[in-house]
Amino acid sequence: MGEVVMVKNEFRIGAAIVRFIRGDITEMAADAIVNAANNTLMGGGGVDGAIHLKGGQKILEECKRIRVEQWPNGLPTGKAVITTGGNLKAKHVIHTVGPVWHGGSVGEAGLLAEAYTNSFKVAVKNKLRTIAFPSISTGAYGYPVKEASHVAVRAAKDFVEAEDNLDEVIFVLFSDRDLSAYLETAEEELRQKKPTFVD
Repeated sequence: MGEVVMVKNEFRIGAAIVRFIRGDITEMAADAIVNAANNTLMGGGGVDGAIHLKGGQKILEECKRIRVEQWPNGLPTGKAVITTGGNLKAKHVIHTVGPVWHGGSVGEAGLLAEAYTNSFKVAVKNKLRTIAFPSISTGAYGYPVKEASHVAVRAAKDFVEAEDNLDEVIFVLFSDRDLSAYLETAEEELRQKKPTFVD
């Protein structure tokens, strides 16, 4: 659906731009940033802890309310919910739980794809136009970055091809190594659609 045009660290599919940068997701001024949360929604390590720390008490209060009203047993893997951005530059935080890596044979790829797709769906349902993702599940949950990047890029491509409600999708990677892996994957995934490269 439409031509894919790649420019350096971004590509355009239809009206949407998908970008890859190295940086700190807590500094992104998107409509929403995605939190690689644990199922308690109470904060944790890595990206999760950083978002709660910078975002402040309001995010935690809304997460507690979501636990009481919607998910008393915790947010299931692959599901996504939305809260305020609190003190962050982003207006909202979409919290999703990625899978723990167990070698790749127990449905991890499907659950990771659900985490991305459900985050996109929450964004569109709330009329948000820009969304920034970390590399979900590749920290403490042990998902190999290269394998995870294929799931992430494919989920983004499939969603923006099917929906015209997003202006920009940004993957905010923690290291140069992760950024390189995601960029390589983007080129591999897009080569199937014969992308047009421009200077």
